[in-house]
Amino acid sequence: MYRYEDDSLMLHNDLYQINMAESYWNDGIHERNAVFDLYFRNMPFGSGYAVFNGLKRMIQFIENFHFSDSDIEYLQSIGYKNDFLKYLKNLKFTGNIRAMQEGELCFGNEPLLRVEAPLIQAQLIETILLNIVNFHTLITTKASRIRQVAPQDTLMEFGTRRAQEIDAAVWGARAAYIGGFDSTSNVRAGKLFDIPVSGTHAHALVQTYGDEYKAFKIYAERHKNCVFLVDTFHTLKSGVPTAIKVAKELGDSINFIGIRLDSGDIAYLSKKARRMLDDAGFKDAKIIASNDLDEQTITSLKAQGAKVDSWGVGTKLITGYDQPALGAVYKLVAVENNEGEYVDRIKLSNNAEKVTTPGKKKVYRIINTKTGKAEGDYITLEHENPNKEKPLKMFHPVHTYKMKHVKHFEAVDLHHSIFENGKLVYDLPSEKETQDYLKQSLSQLWEENKRYLNPQEYPVDLSTSCWNNKQKRILEVTEHVKEMEEDND
Repeated sequence: MYRYEDDSLMLHNDLYQINMAESYWNDGIHERNAVFDLYFRNMPFGSGYAVFNGLKRMIQFIENFHFSDSDIEYLQSIGYKNDFLKYLKNLKFTGNIRAMQEGELCFGNEPLLRVEAPLIQAQLIETILLNIVNFHTLITTKASRIRQVAPQDTLMEFGTRRAQEIDAAVWGARAAYIGGFDSTSNVRAGKLFDIPVSGTHAHALVQTYGDEYKAFKIYAERHKNCVFLVDTFHTLKSGVPTAIKVAKELGDSINFIGIRLDSGDIAYLSKKARRMLDDAGFKDAKIIASNDLDEQTITSLKAQGAKVDSWGVGTKLITGYDQPALGAVYKLVAVENNEGEYVDRIKLSNNAEKVTTPGKKKVYRIINTKTGKAEGDYITLEHENPNKEKPLKMFHPVHTYKMKHVKHFEAVDLHHSIFENGKLVYDLPSEKETQDYLKQSLSQLWEENKRYLNPQEYPVDLSTSCWNNKQKRILEVTEHVKEMEEDND
């Protein structure tokens, strides 16, 4: 593999983005402003909510938006012409980006972020924005779901060795922390993002010495806080008894935190181990469980009365195991015409869920001021202010007979200005602040929206003007297609 000292992320791109960019440039429309929405259609994991994430990495990319010399040389080698490449070499991002903040609750078919930029720039950032948001949002959502079924327990992210490569492990650890996990086993993620790290030892330590007693004692010589992995040979006949023996012998010279179970019948073993620890006087010792855990497994173990205090979750978290793709899309919703005025654009499809919502829009969360709970999210055209509409009419965008009128509410704009005219104007909160923000946001949802099985659907509605505009554009395109059909007969 070739290495380039000046390598950038600009070629972390689908080829068709560069092809379209060249077409816009050649046609002279590349500097026309355009508006794109980034959103997903279906709720991941069958969840009642998702959690937006990825803004930090997106900011890093946009701040370093430029084609390097080696990028240009490579594009030249695969056939792009010098006049177009000369333009790309000097290209900088000059547009505007508005987005939800990290840790914001989000739902299907609402813009997570909006890009308003010269057409060529907006097109060239599509692939990497989707790559970032799809992964970060997916893992953060999965982590939050696990937190919901273990609200008081310690959760540790153990997924590095099973992640899809190095970056997924590091950024996945950050996503898990934002989603509600207490720590990560990834030391580099701890360094980069100031995330608490946690970990003990592997089976290899015991196997190396061939004896649990010797291995535990040698480990304790250099580690004050001790959690012993007890299932290398036989959990109940050797592992737990040896951990107790070493803890008693070493006394106050160590902090005997507890034991870890990584295989077998966790429900049965944890109950037996709990009794053994209690009988030995270690009632405060914790039992940590790992071994392909997720929200379903943890819920099942709790229902079986498992005596587990902490959970180490790896593979099924870091890979989004039961739904490894969020499916976010990036769609053009408006573009300038020859007069510099925005013209709304729509994409139609035989699949109703793939019909886009045209126009430059805002997304509001409607908070009932009496209950403190969210009534739903409300998508408007740019000029609308729902705080001036009281009562507010909210209706289902497809089944329009489903409606309600909300009198006592506050409409909160969910988008923040991130970049203005290419300049970063947003102060990114710390990871801990983002985690705390998610906790606060979740308190605004009803429990029915948060349950991990068969949650109540959360409303995402269009304003009347936004809905009417969509129907108008559908009719316009339908008439256009009809005219084309007649011309071709």
